[in-house]
Amino acid sequence: MKRAKRLKPRNPVAVQPLLQKGGAHERKDEKKSARARAKARLQRRLREEFTS
Repeated sequence: MKRAKRLKPRNPVAVQPLLQKGGAHERKDEKKSARARAKARLQRRLREEFTS
């Protein structure tokens, strides 16, 4: 019978900054970010209409 691998515990000092890097991804450029926001609004609206 095989034994399960033991994982090393994570370093709590290193984990916190890595977790802060996550989150919503947004565009940096102005014109394309406005278009991306408009598309996201449209997608949410359509999803609400068709799921209700």
